[in-house]
Amino acid sequence: MSPLAPLPAAVSAPSHCTALVNAPPSRPLILGSSSPYRRELLGRLQLPFSVVVPDVDESPRPGEPPVQMALRLALAKAQAVALQHPQALVIGSDQVAELNGQALGKPGNHERARAQLQAMSGQSVCFHTAVALCCLDSGYSASALAQVRVQFRVLQDDEIERYLQAEQPYDCAGSAKSEGLGIALLERIESDDPTALIGLPLILTARLLRGAGVPLP
Repeated sequence: MSPLAPLPAAVSAPSHCTALVNAPPSRPLILGSSSPYRRELLGRLQLPFSVVVPDVDESPRPGEPPVQMALRLALAKAQAVALQHPQALVIGSDQVAELNGQALGKPGNHERARAQLQAMSGQSVCFHTAVALCCLDSGYSASALAQVRVQFRVLQDDEIERYLQAEQPYDCAGSAKSEGLGIALLERIESDDPTALIGLPLILTARLLRGAGVPLP
């Protein structure tokens, strides 16, 4: 099989987000997410944080590229929680899978998950995972994007069905949990930030936190 196409470089601090001032490390840290996967990942940094679920419409905009959708929603989630907690540093994140230029979101049910995996069989899929950090009180706002290229094996319908019955990955963009049984569906993974595929790019998250003045262990 031929090598996968090279990944674009990670995107950091896009033009619509400006880091204005360093936020003091004493500010409370909040993860704006309902995802248990992101909660577990952020816990690896050994920082105290709380979780607030953001109220954000995640519908795609007409003609919106998957990269821009991921960045927009990550920032929207962080800002939605920051409005309720203006003195806190808030982390927002979003992931969008892209197949042949089309965005693949969370399937939500068995039938859509089966259709996603059938479409991705034997294909190269790019997962765009964006992370944003903001503090309303200080005006701090920054974001970054990690991209992961995944090559799926040629999948038979019966193994797709067995996988879906076993793991029910209906809350995951692309319908495959790489941290679980979904890894068996893949040929290989290419990324500079391996935790991005699970849902939160920890290398970039740590970079944003350091930029906000948060000391990491």
